[in-house]
Amino acid sequence: MRMLLSALAATTILAGAAQATTVYPLDRATILAGSPFDFKVEFKSAVKPEDVKITVNGQDYKTVLGKQAEFVAEEKGKDDKVLGSALIARDLVLPTEGAYTIEVTAGSESKSVTWDVYNTGETQKAKNIIFLLGDGLSVAHRTGARIMSKGMTEGKANGRLNMDDLDHMAFVGTSSTEAIATDSANTMSAYMTGHKTAVNALGVYADRTPDSFDDPKVETIAEAIRRQTKKSIGIVSTAEIEDATPAAVVAHTRKRGDKEQIVGMMFDVKPDVILGGGSAYFLGKDVPGSKRKDDKDYIKLFHDAGYTLATDKSELQTATGTNTGKILGLFHTGNMDTALDREFLKKGTVEKFPNQPGLVDMTKAALGELSKNEEGFFLMVEGANIDKMSHPLDWDRALVETIEFDKAVGVAREFAATHPDTLIVVTGDHAHGVSIIGTIDDEKPGTEMREKVGTYAEAGFPNYTDENKDGYPDKVDVTRRLFLSANNGPDHYETFRPKLDGPFVPAIQNEKKEYIANEAYKDVPGAVFVQGNIPKSGDSGVHSVDDVVLQAAGPGAEGFKGYMEESDIYRVLADTLALGVKQTN
Repeated sequence: MRMLLSALAATTILAGAAQATTVYPLDRATILAGSPFDFKVEFKSAVKPEDVKITVNGQDYKTVLGKQAEFVAEEKGKDDKVLGSALIARDLVLPTEGAYTIEVTAGSESKSVTWDVYNTGETQKAKNIIFLLGDGLSVAHRTGARIMSKGMTEGKANGRLNMDDLDHMAFVGTSSTEAIATDSANTMSAYMTGHKTAVNALGVYADRTPDSFDDPKVETIAEAIRRQTKKSIGIVSTAEIEDATPAAVVAHTRKRGDKEQIVGMMFDVKPDVILGGGSAYFLGKDVPGSKRKDDKDYIKLFHDAGYTLATDKSELQTATGTNTGKILGLFHTGNMDTALDREFLKKGTVEKFPNQPGLVDMTKAALGELSKNEEGFFLMVEGANIDKMSHPLDWDRALVETIEFDKAVGVAREFAATHPDTLIVVTGDHAHGVSIIGTIDDEKPGTEMREKVGTYAEAGFPNYTDENKDGYPDKVDVTRRLFLSANNGPDHYETFRPKLDGPFVPAIQNEKKEYIANEAYKDVPGAVFVQGNIPKSGDSGVHSVDDVVLQAAGPGAEGFKGYMEESDIYRVLADTLALGVKQTN
C-alpha cells in the first residue's frame, strides 16, 4: 500500500495504495458480530478535525460504532515525514449483523466502504476443529506424495492419501491486500481472522506507519475462542512456533519477524498445547543460543503458568501422561529438521537435536491432551517444511514432508472416527510454482542427465518401493524417480538427483549482493545450468499465485464449496463453533 495515487484516482481503493484516503477495515471486509476490531481512517493530506465527517449507514459514526475516534493531525512515517492526518478507534464491536456503509469526507477527500457483519448460529455444529495446514501445499506436492508413497500401476494410483477422501472441497484464493502474490503470514492470518491483509502482516490491517505494533487489529480465532467458549487451544508446527503460520493463531503485528514479541502474544493467549521449534526466542538474552534482546525467560513463565515442558520425543511422551492440561514442547532452537533428514538420512541438524518428535508424534500428543476438555478444542497443525524445502527447490524433501503431513491427517481422521463431533480441515496457505514433468531414469544410456528425463510415454512410472509398509519410500534415490521442476527460481544448477548430503542450496550471494548459481553443484556429472526468472535479489523459489485446494470432513464441512477467499474460511470455522453474538430476547 505504498503507491501515491493521482488526484483522479484518490477515491478508489487499490491494493497497495497507503497514501490514498484509506479506511480500515477495508471495503468488502467480513466481520464477525461481537468480534473486536480497530477502525482507522488515513487521509492523504493534513486535514482539520472540524472538516471530517464520518457516517455509518447515514448516522454519525459515534452513534453506530459507540466510540469517539482519536484524531491525529500529523501521522508520521519514516524519518518523521508527515503522511497526512488520521483517525483511529480501538476495540470496536458491532453486535448486529448486516451491511454497514461507511462514508468519510474531509474537504476534497472522500471514501466509501461497505462491511458485511455476519453472525453465526447459537448452537455449535462441531465440538472440535482440527485445522491442518500444509505450508506451500500445492497440487504437485499432493500428486508426488501419492505416487512416491503408494505407487502407480497402469495409470491408476495404488493407494490414496488420507486427505484424498475428505468429502468436501473448495478452491481457495490466496492473494494479499497489496498484491496478487502472498506469503505465509497474511494468508494464514486471513484463515485465522477472516480479514485479508498485506504480506508479512499478522492479525492487523497493514497501515502506513513504521511502527509494526500500532496497526489496526482484528481478533484472531484463538482470542474469539477464549472470549466465547471454554474450549482448549492447540498449536503444532515443525517450524519455529513463533513463525508466521503458528503465530497467526494468536498474533498482532505488521512484521512477522517480530518473533520475540510474538512469544509474548502467545503467552498472553496461552494455548493449552504448544509444540514445535523456536526455543531461541523463549530464552533470556544471556542464555547460550538465545535470540532475544531482553532478559525475559518465557520457559520459566510458561512453567510457572502450569505448563509441563518437553524438549525431545521422550519428554513429550512423559508430558502427555502428567494430566496438567498444558504442554509446552520446544524441540529445536530453530525450525525442526525434515522427515527425510530426521528419520532416514540423519542430515541437517539431527546430530545436534537427535530425538526430535515428528509431526505425527506431536499431533497425537496434542489430540490426547486437548481431548480431555469436555468443552472441546481447536487444534492447528502445520506441516511447515513442505514450504521450507520448496523454496530451495529441494523436491524430494518437500514430497517426504507432504507424506508426513498426510500421516498427521490420518491421525486426525482416526480421532474423528471415534469423535464424530469433529470437523477436519486440510489445506495449504499458498502454492509454489512446481509441477511434475515426468521421471528421471538413471538406466538410460549416456552421462547427460537431461537426456534421462522421460516425458509423455517415455516417463513410464517411478520405481520407489515401501518394503516395510511405513508409507515412506525405502529410499528416494531410486533408478527411476519423479522429476519435479519449478518455474520461479534463481539461477541454479539442476543436478537431476536427490540431495542426500543435506538440503539443497541453489544460489549464493556474490560480491555485488546478487544471487548467482551455487557452483558447489556445477561439477555434479550431468548437471545443467538453469537460468532463473526472478530478480537477482532472490535466493530461492518464490510462492505462486495459484489457488490452493481445501478439503474437509465432519460437521460444518458443507460450508466449504466452490471458490472461496481465505477470509471466507474463517466464517465457516466461526459458524461451526458458534462464535458469534448470542441473541437475547
